[in-house]
Amino acid sequence: MADSPLDHFNAEPVDRVEERLRGCNAAPSFAATVAAGRPYDSADTLVARAEEVSRALPWPEVAAALTAHPRLGHRMQGSSPEAMASRDEQSGMTTASDSVRAAMADGNRDYEERFDQLFLVRAADRSAEEMLAELHRRLANSPEAERAEVTEELARITALRVRGLLA
Repeated sequence: MADSPLDHFNAEPVDRVEERLRGCNAAPSFAATVAAGRPYDSADTLVARAEEVSRALPWPEVAAALTAHPRLGHRMQGSSPEAMASRDEQSGMTTASDSVRAAMADGNRDYEERFDQLFLVRAADRSAEEMLAELHRRLANSPEAERAEVTEELARITALRVRGLLA
């Protein structure tokens, strides 16, 4: 019987596992912390640990992780795991109307001026209109509330990407 993707993940050299995990979340401590928890007994346990580690990251690490994400509505170039994942996750933007694309560009600009960071939202399985509505809703957040939402969105994105490692 062939090894499962989880068996392979558990048995891989730590440097390879950390490299794969950095494609899921670029926060400096994330990959090493999750890799140190091996072996995982199930995919759900691994995903739960990745979410837990993501939610516990201090803000400077969350901010560092944001640098690996493209601005919503912009295609990330290259063949890195982060670029490929971002393109797949933002597929809802590919069919967006010109007016929605323009509103997203304006909203991104407003968000970055207000919060001095990139707008991060779980884009997988969301339409462009849903993401735009979320951007507008979150523009009303306080900086503290927005940091909490960004951290939660990072955890959700990380969970999807970690689960994808085992697909």
